[in-house]
Amino acid sequence: MSTERVLANGLVERIGETAASLKHTVAGAAGAAGAVGADGEGSAAGADEDHRSEHPVADMGEAFSTMIAAFDAFGPSLRENAPVVVGHRVVHGGKRFFGPTVVTDLVKINIEDLADLAPLHNPANLAGIEAAQKVFADVPHVAVFDTAFHSTLPAAAYTYAIDAELAEKNRVRRYGFHGTSHKYVSEQTAEFLGRPLADLKTIVLHLGNGASACAVDGGRSVETSMGMTPLEGLVMGTRSGDLDPAVLIYLNRKLGLSFAELDAELNRKSGLLGLSGRGDMRDVVDAAAAGDEPARLALDVYAHRVKQYVGAYIAQLGGADAIVFTAGVGENSAPVRALALAGLEALGIRLDPARNTASRERGARRISSDDSAVEVLVVPTNEELEIARQSLSVL
Repeated sequence: MSTERVLANGLVERIGETAASLKHTVAGAAGAAGAVGADGEGSAAGADEDHRSEHPVADMGEAFSTMIAAFDAFGPSLRENAPVVVGHRVVHGGKRFFGPTVVTDLVKINIEDLADLAPLHNPANLAGIEAAQKVFADVPHVAVFDTAFHSTLPAAAYTYAIDAELAEKNRVRRYGFHGTSHKYVSEQTAEFLGRPLADLKTIVLHLGNGASACAVDGGRSVETSMGMTPLEGLVMGTRSGDLDPAVLIYLNRKLGLSFAELDAELNRKSGLLGLSGRGDMRDVVDAAAAGDEPARLALDVYAHRVKQYVGAYIAQLGGADAIVFTAGVGENSAPVRALALAGLEALGIRLDPARNTASRERGARRISSDDSAVEVLVVPTNEELEIARQSLSVL
């Protein structure tokens, strides 16, 4: 961590299915700080050793055994590079966790208790922690919560206008997510611009299969698009984002759709997929360029929603110094970036078309024109590195 050089990265997917897949990459001498992105892909130049295999992996414990076997077979040696801490992403920390937290039995009880707010995530996160503790029994484990960065939201931003007693008893409020990414990117933005973080008003657009916007004032989250769950806000790959809640009541009353069916519709069958039949933005952009009308509409709806949040956050911040795109779509899709900011010249936001489309490099870069009053940047996120930094910071 003194150099933040990546030694190795890997992924075990499809755990519990017929054939799981393992990817284990040993970084070559060119491996450098920030070489692992949010998608788990390494970027060491030229000399990486990439090892892949497929075989059944029954559960999280077996997944860790598979990982250890890969380190033993291909390196680097975990004896020569003994871990000093294991960091874990945990999606929901509720109102209980405001920063990286050393995992204790009480912390695990709280993560489990918060599972009703994130039923698809917290149980899996907890299973990962418990499996890792068996493998790395002699080092501390640290939970880094997606919601923690947004603990600075003011009450006016996190409060829903429903019965106050009902909301308090049932923990109904806006929590926000992607906090690890928003924190990392806002700090990297200050470093790139050579300005103190405390002086910057930044709008971070984390656009991936899941997407969220965040208004960051002096390094503090003051507004964000995701709410009590990751469903609220921007249009996503398969999630609807903002929706009149009466739509659910209407569909239940008219069609008799159950809560489980409505949940599936909004989380897994909506967004880009619901509008165009395609859940991957690359496919949507290609289809729209080829004249496919549903894809064009999906792209327009997506960009419209991003633009709406940019305008709202400029108002909340009282102006913006920088607008920053990050994550898979934000970092790689020039058409989406251009559509999302088109027509905002009156707010001092001007893209440079050549800068926006010419560069495919992975590093932080400016894509605004020289006469833009607001800096527009692309800053790759690195949630793994941020988790490592935060995990080390609490020891």
